[in-house]
Amino acid sequence: MATATDLPSPPPESPPRPQPRNPSDLFWSFTWLALQGFGGVLAVVQRELVEKKRWMTNEEFVEDWAVAQIMPGPNVVNLSIMIGDRYFGLRGALAALAGMLTFPLILVLALAVVYAQFASHPAVAGALRGMGAVAAGLIAGVGIKLFVSIKNHPLGRPLCVAFAALTIVAMAWLRWPLFWILPVIGGAACVLTWRKLAP
Repeated sequence: MATATDLPSPPPESPPRPQPRNPSDLFWSFTWLALQGFGGVLAVVQRELVEKKRWMTNEEFVEDWAVAQIMPGPNVVNLSIMIGDRYFGLRGALAALAGMLTFPLILVLALAVVYAQFASHPAVAGALRGMGAVAAGLIAGVGIKLFVSIKNHPLGRPLCVAFAALTIVAMAWLRWPLFWILPVIGGAACVLTWRKLAP
């Protein structure tokens, strides 16, 4: 007869996942996120939501970002609405949206006035070209980080790499508009994944 000491101990409970405390927390979090998003907002969003706040995993971020890209409008704004709604419903969605837009809008309007005064200056044009290179590097870095999250994807890594390569070719070489890339390549990936997951 097994004694209490022979029985396996129950697995330790995992700590609760961090989440926003209230809509105000969402507002200020997305305000801070938006104010950092100069040139490479994808890198900032992934770092803040996944690595720092841990409101979502890398896998969840990839899935939600894909949905945000399909919806009309700016991707990061769509993502903020989705996350706000997930935690606090309509109040959360509006708080996250306001955080994404309010202070950045004021800042952009102020910068537009300043830029209009100095746009023709060669040093300003050169600085902006340099910032473009940094933005491209930020996006590439996030792409590498997110690539790790496909290791457990139902399609397997080789097929995911093939879809990624097809997307790059369609965008950079064939110059397909996003309007066609999403339904053709994205739709094919969705159908194949659905078939893999179907019982």
